[in-house]
Amino acid sequence: MNTARKLLASAVGAVIALGVAASAQAEDAPQPKEKCYGVTPAGKNDCASADGAHYCAGEAKVDNDPNEWHNVPKGTCESLGGRTTPPPKQS
Repeated sequence: MNTARKLLASAVGAVIALGVAASAQAEDAPQPKEKCYGVTPAGKNDCASADGAHYCAGEAKVDNDPNEWHNVPKGTCESLGGRTTPPPKQS
């Protein structure tokens, strides 16, 4: 009987350990991101502007410029007031 309890305790411990390991891996996994246009504070853009005004991160001149983008967690852009597509090019 003692052997059966030890075996059961080992099995339960293994299941708990696997659950903890899987949970830790899920937390460490990078969140998918998407470009969000029009929500970037001045100087906080992630890369080049959509209209070609500049080609580097941190060059946004005004807050919430529709041509500037910032990486946000996937699915949150529109709730922040932004768009996932750049504005149409002006001719």
